[in-house]
Amino acid sequence: MIQVCKNLSVGTTSDCFYDEKEDYAVVHACKTPCHQRKLHYNRNLPPTHPNYLIYEEENHLYLNIVDMDRILSKFADPIFLKAIEFIEKNISTKNILIHCNLGQSRSPAIALVYMAKNELITNSSYTDAISEFVKNGQGLLCGV
Repeated sequence: MIQVCKNLSVGTTSDCFYDEKEDYAVVHACKTPCHQRKLHYNRNLPPTHPNYLIYEEENHLYLNIVDMDRILSKFADPIFLKAIEFIEKNISTKNILIHCNLGQSRSPAIALVYMAKNELITNSSYTDAISEFVKNGQGLLCGV
């Protein structure tokens, strides 16, 4: 788990937990195993299911998101918007863990968008935002 700024960390499936810890809120940015486990399905959930993309319960947000070369905006937009809303709702009172399977794509992407939106890193260009985000992950900007 890497803390990228105050109360916000990015991690992998090995950092994942399902129980309630009153000082944590978790964004589970992976279909397998988290979304599948929580909603009790194996392969795919029908697109008509009310929690097909997103399921929120207490301090946990489960996202049906996988790594793809191209994520269609009809799926990415609601997923990212809900993740940012969940983080903003909880970050002042809890530590936020955003995790995906390997901690290299979906979870850092959500953290990057949150930080750029809230001007914790530059949002002037993608390249500059990535550069600052990487520095944050190394504890250089957030005083971690």
